[in-house]
Amino acid sequence: MGSGKRSLTTTAMVLACACAVLSAPGVAYASPTPAPTRTPTPTPTTPPTGKDLEAIRKKLDALYHDAAVATDAYNAAEEQAKQQSAEIVDLARVIVKGQDKLHELKDRAGAAARAQYRGGGLPPEMRLWLSDNPQQYLDGAGRVLQGEHATKGLLAEMTRTQQDLQQYAKDASAQWQKLEANRQAKATAQKEIKKQIAAAEKLESQLEKKEKERLAKLEEEAAYKAQTAWLSSGVLAEISGKASEQGKKAVKFATDQIGKPYEWGAEGPGSYDCSGLTSQAWAAAGHGIPRTSQEQWKQLPHVDVKDMRPGDLIIYFDDASHVAMYIGDGAIVHAPRPGRTVTIAGAGSMPILGVVRPDA
Repeated sequence: MGSGKRSLTTTAMVLACACAVLSAPGVAYASPTPAPTRTPTPTPTTPPTGKDLEAIRKKLDALYHDAAVATDAYNAAEEQAKQQSAEIVDLARVIVKGQDKLHELKDRAGAAARAQYRGGGLPPEMRLWLSDNPQQYLDGAGRVLQGEHATKGLLAEMTRTQQDLQQYAKDASAQWQKLEANRQAKATAQKEIKKQIAAAEKLESQLEKKEKERLAKLEEEAAYKAQTAWLSSGVLAEISGKASEQGKKAVKFATDQIGKPYEWGAEGPGSYDCSGLTSQAWAAAGHGIPRTSQEQWKQLPHVDVKDMRPGDLIIYFDDASHVAMYIGDGAIVHAPRPGRTVTIAGAGSMPILGVVRPDA
């Protein structure tokens, strides 16, 4: 800021001096001859060839794939953090109840100790000899013995309660450490997501409008080629499963979201990532499923592709980093990637890992 002010001041002084000299009487100046201007020769830019754009398409696919993997890691850490937070809250409630119980036991033990102290002093045989009513004394002695047994039980219960409290505290501490670890994992995944998306957006921003249009065409052609190859295998002729009632509800929910933007980590209602869409669709159908595509693949029952029906989830890529919902006739509904919206696509437009059925 200071150097800027000095520069402006210096410029102003130079202009003032120049104006004073030019306005001085008796001094004549010849009109300066303008220096010839050279028009800069534009540097020729060679538009990317078809091969170059195909390489860019593959690079973008790789970047968005890595972003999807990081998104799954982020979602998994988020889910685990939620679970651990809930467990810590539950443990805290148990600890508070245990402390209240311990206070009550201590009060009862204190009252019993005071009662024993008030009845103490003389040996039992002396108290029997001095008693005006020996039978009453013996009855009282029996009650004292019962009280002593009760006191021992009270002390044992106090010990157990204290041990339970110590264990609950250890459990809460362990859950807290896991929570912190998952918060760190979530932050790391978030950085990786932003890094991959930023790299993809930078690569796309370097393309001209016509090049972007050609790139979009290449993406469509690649998806169409993959879908055609999948259909050519005759697999669609074998798929004849009918949706269950819950499956119909899940499909309706998912297709109702068409046009809403993809957003990593989003579960609606305004935006979704791929597994956010499928998990919310099945939640709307009354059947909860895991949050991430990888956990959906791990935990839900697998079915053969030829046996799939609308509402089933198709898991894509070897690392289960993408998921879509099958809606019938060889089509899926899914949230593709950043910069895209929830849409319908061919079920075979991406490499299929397998199919899972939430309501098996």
